[in-house]
Amino acid sequence: MYQYTDFDRQFIRLRAEQFRDQLERWQAGKLTEEQFRPLRLQNGWYVQRYAPMLRVAVPYGELSSTQLRVLARVAREYDQPEPALLAEAQATQEKLGDIPLADGRRIGTKLKYGYGHFTTRTNVQYNWIPLSKAADVMDLLATVNLHGIQTSGNCIRNINSDALAGIAADEIADPRPFCEILRQWSTLHPEFSFLPRKFKISINGAREDRAALGWYDVGLQLVKNDAGELGFKVRVGGGMGRTPTISPVLREFLPWNQLMNYLEAVIRVYNRYGRRDNSWKARIKILVKAEGQAYINQVNEEFRQIVEDEGGPHTITQAEYDRVAANFREPELDLSPANAEAETLELLRTAASDDRDFGRWLTSNVLPHRHPQLRAVMLSFKRLGYAPGDATAEQMEAAAELADRFSGGEARVTHEQNLLLPWVRRDQLPALYQAAKALGLAKPNIGLLTDMIACPGGDFCSLANARSLPIAEAITERYQDLDELWDLGEIDLHISGCINSCGHHHSGHIGILGVDKDGKEWYQITLGGADGSNLSGPATPGKIIGPSFSAAEVPGVIEALLNTYRTERQLLSDDAQGPRYENFIDTVRRVGLEPFKAAANAARRPAETETA
Repeated sequence: MYQYTDFDRQFIRLRAEQFRDQLERWQAGKLTEEQFRPLRLQNGWYVQRYAPMLRVAVPYGELSSTQLRVLARVAREYDQPEPALLAEAQATQEKLGDIPLADGRRIGTKLKYGYGHFTTRTNVQYNWIPLSKAADVMDLLATVNLHGIQTSGNCIRNINSDALAGIAADEIADPRPFCEILRQWSTLHPEFSFLPRKFKISINGAREDRAALGWYDVGLQLVKNDAGELGFKVRVGGGMGRTPTISPVLREFLPWNQLMNYLEAVIRVYNRYGRRDNSWKARIKILVKAEGQAYINQVNEEFRQIVEDEGGPHTITQAEYDRVAANFREPELDLSPANAEAETLELLRTAASDDRDFGRWLTSNVLPHRHPQLRAVMLSFKRLGYAPGDATAEQMEAAAELADRFSGGEARVTHEQNLLLPWVRRDQLPALYQAAKALGLAKPNIGLLTDMIACPGGDFCSLANARSLPIAEAITERYQDLDELWDLGEIDLHISGCINSCGHHHSGHIGILGVDKDGKEWYQITLGGADGSNLSGPATPGKIIGPSFSAAEVPGVIEALLNTYRTERQLLSDDAQGPRYENFIDTVRRVGLEPFKAAANAARRPAETETA
């Protein structure tokens, strides 16, 4: 992973000192609330429904075990609400009511604290840290090169990438050096710190798009041209929210050394012409869609001026690339001949035949690696009793121990809100499985229904129209049978508590969106969304299947949709390995929405039926 330089460390410490000074001046009344607000936001501090929320940046998802332990300490020592505040918040949430299950049980809100939350953009969030302790937290984070810089505000946010960056078997080139170059270029950029709206960039270096490029303000795909030269396919103007938009391709091939010059042009034009009078229409996707070729022409002209008139000041030199790339160090691992391939494979076959769940875990949670003796392993943070992506202090510390023991001290936060161990020796998979299982982190459900994406929703977020977490818990509770989960196969289920789409509901095979109807929680259901991966196909927004459903109806509606899939799916093969069926997303596309609409509407409760 990236080794921070002395300059990096000094920069983060100075930023923490600046924030302490700003906080103290606000506390003393020397800064008004209006003056302090942009300062705290630019350091990752929001004020949410009941308490402040801190968003810690994890650039391109990489975390050391040392950083994980400090994140655990933040959870244990600082993510602690005052008892009176917690009691008031809990009482408020309970007024929203419970969600009934088919067996008569009910799921309600139980607000938790003392944990971190892994987000879809590989950040870590906390929901209960008092602002009075904010500077202490930033000082602590700075000791391990963590911060909240530009995790909020109308600026270039955390640079994202594939969780398998640098280790993927299908990788064209490692995107992480480019992620880091862009991070250094964009941090506190003097011209782009106050854009019309937030700005998000994702980079993918593999043949499979595992970075949801079409859904980003800028999506960058590493490619090689016919001459074998490295460059980028550049997409601009994607995004979710009220107007889900898939970004068009502006450049099929941009030489890698021109990346920052071209992005400078893209964002200059956006900064000049993006709307500032309407926050819902301020994202670059609106500008690109409205102006079309005129926007592209402006970018091309700006790019020409940057290169020809300004002398290409942001051209990435080979020396600069080499400097950054050299700071990505692989762990020193013992890859001696004792881990011979034949012996290892036999060991894994024997263990899998003795333990069916281990065999499933090898299939779902263990991923190929560019090094034949290594594997990447997903730790599942989708388990009963916890919200998707939540990790207690104890669980983060335990994950740090697993990283030290099995992965060279490194873990990665994934877009799907799990943790990845990127440097696991193949012969150590059985031992890792047993250790992770003892911690409740080895559920073989990666890619399956319960490996869902969900935002914090109305339990914490002041923007949310409805709760996400009780819905997620109700579905997780219903689908605990691994045999049933594996029979259903790979399904992307995404849940958002409001139209801001932090749960990426638009790209889910099944999407759930919380909406408000006369002060009550209702939910729209979409089908057929895609993030751009091989399983899902080209990025596309799902389609709404009808009027919204009450919270009480949602679990039954999801069950009806899945039962319809079982009825409509095609058998692809049936052999000694068992039957193999058509995937959910393929069935939806083949038969269309109508059978699913009919099943969903049949699951309505007459007393609940309204439209929203």
